[in-house]
Amino acid sequence: MVITLSNEHDPMETNMIEVYAFATPNSVKVPIALAELGIPYDLKAVNVRKGEQKEAAFLSLNPNAKVPVLVDGSFVLTESAAILVYLAEKTGRLLPSDGEGRARVFEQLFFHASALSPAFGNAGFFKRSSPEPQPIAEARFTSEAERILDLLDAKLVDQAFMVGDTFTIADIAHFGWLWRRQFPGLTLDDCPNLSRWYETVAERPAVQRAIARVEALVEAPAAAG
Repeated sequence: MVITLSNEHDPMETNMIEVYAFATPNSVKVPIALAELGIPYDLKAVNVRKGEQKEAAFLSLNPNAKVPVLVDGSFVLTESAAILVYLAEKTGRLLPSDGEGRARVFEQLFFHASALSPAFGNAGFFKRSSPEPQPIAEARFTSEAERILDLLDAKLVDQAFMVGDTFTIADIAHFGWLWRRQFPGLTLDDCPNLSRWYETVAERPAVQRAIARVEALVEAPAAAG
């Protein structure tokens, strides 16, 4: 894996944005945001199933060995929520301009990072990847993930999206793990409002384009620059 960065970063530069990613819940968020914003990008595969995220070249971008990573000129940014905020603020879209609206979006981003993502990820790990059966841990994280689904379903009783009636980066953040809900073995069968929201988001043309590109990474060669 060879990675080359430009020497300078200028907010007005027109370097092609690069996204290092794989077909993971967190990775898909970034291509979705870029597609929604109409920003062209170069998608580079980092096959986490083969351990490419632990190679020295990738660790030079993210010592935490996690995808996604966004490279905008010489500016390198990790953590999917931070990337979503960066792109929204860079373009002035997908994030409300008023204080309360922005706070509500950040509320959902923090909830995703502190509650939804850990519960879903751990439920999937103990169900599918644990070296030995851990029924207590599996039950604990699965029940927590189901509780979170119920909370989101209740939130959507009288609103179209996660923060009112406007599609924002909060929706993109939550969509990532719900797109991969089969990993923790969850369904939306008992969450009619959340199911309606999921289908609405999944039917957006930009979302469909981004998913197609991310899914294609499974067969793509290692990233090169």
